[in-house]
Amino acid sequence: MMFRKQSFLVLALFAFMGMSLVAAPGWADLGDYVRKPEAQFSWKLKNKIQSEQSGDRIYDLHLVSQVWQGIPWEHQLQVYQPQSVAPNSTMFLWLTGGSARAAHISLGLELARRIGAPVAFLYHIPNQPLLESKLREDDLIAETFVRYLKSKDENWPLLFPMVKSVVKAMDVLQAFGRQEWGATINSFIISGASKRGWTTWLTAAADQRVRAIAPAVIDTLNMRAQMPRQLEAFGDYSARLAPYISRGLLPIPETPEGQRLLSMVDPWVYRDRLTLPKLIINGSNDFYWVTDALNLYWNELRGDKWVLYVPNAGHDLRQDGAASDPFAHLINGLAAFSRHQMTGRAMPNLKWKHETLNGRPRLTVEATPAPTGARLWVAQAPTPDFRRAQWREQAVTFSNDLVIGEVTPPEKGYLAFYGELDYEIDGLKYHLSTQVRMTEGK
Repeated sequence: MMFRKQSFLVLALFAFMGMSLVAAPGWADLGDYVRKPEAQFSWKLKNKIQSEQSGDRIYDLHLVSQVWQGIPWEHQLQVYQPQSVAPNSTMFLWLTGGSARAAHISLGLELARRIGAPVAFLYHIPNQPLLESKLREDDLIAETFVRYLKSKDENWPLLFPMVKSVVKAMDVLQAFGRQEWGATINSFIISGASKRGWTTWLTAAADQRVRAIAPAVIDTLNMRAQMPRQLEAFGDYSARLAPYISRGLLPIPETPEGQRLLSMVDPWVYRDRLTLPKLIINGSNDFYWVTDALNLYWNELRGDKWVLYVPNAGHDLRQDGAASDPFAHLINGLAAFSRHQMTGRAMPNLKWKHETLNGRPRLTVEATPAPTGARLWVAQAPTPDFRRAQWREQAVTFSNDLVIGEVTPPEKGYLAFYGELDYEIDGLKYHLSTQVRMTEGK
């Protein structure tokens, strides 16, 4: 039974992943798009399923969020409520593509149990396939960017309707809570992976009901700086970005329209509006992004922020070599972050410093409260490309509230490392990380 349950979680998470200089502020136009009335907006509760064995409930809703370029957008929206889990005034909302399957439902119920509150999953973000060529995922997004550049019609970039779908889902969930539970849902914790993580950032900039966010594997904020960093580290753009490369979008055209597009879709541009709590989740071996991509935007993010790196994990966040559940870093991190936000209990306060002493790179972390455990994750590579590198644990020392780790530079090549600290809330164990430091050998 446990094996079957974990298999459901694995299948679900694979399904989820798929994955400046500005002329004018894009957030105003995103807000205008989101607020524009939608005559065909509607929703209904299609089905309510209750397990006779467990008492768990699944609410299956149908949502029409908008009409985009003449195409009605329809979504499946499910709410998962395990037995003995009561509604909360804040709801966790996961964004994903496709339709609900047994694996999604298993994961949704497990997240709700660990969070201690019902959670919702919004599907069909985005609606697809679309347009004449029946495009999906990054091919679809890239095509809408090209159509904007040609037409200057600011309704084209697909991230705008993706955000509006989430905003309409929040409207529905608030109405559903009043209707089904007699409960008020005031705020939301939004999360999603890859382009759904991209949507997470932008939704937080557009709607104040978003209380906190946990965007995953969208380590590309400050896009103008990210692409040159890829060329420096990889020698070329990531092959995973081929839909954008093939359409002439990398680098973004140095035209007024190109700058305008970045101002609309790069979450970096919205950073002054993104002061809410945020947990950024990345894989140490994500083939889309440079290993230290976070360093190009971390310092400029305002408000409370934390990062969680999943070691030896790619874009799907599946930890290779994990002793038990390969998705424990992700699931426990999301659940613990949500518990902290919902209960008002402060997240750990971490401050770190990278330096070099006597020729040895050192990481010092001030941690309040002190963690229950800590370690360095260290990897070596012949070039700054760490996508295939093996990350290994290395011990650290504790001194009062300080965690200190040192590494030895390699004779040649490159070394990368970051700190990982262990915490728990209500018996739920989770991890928090530091930034990655990359350094060249002796």
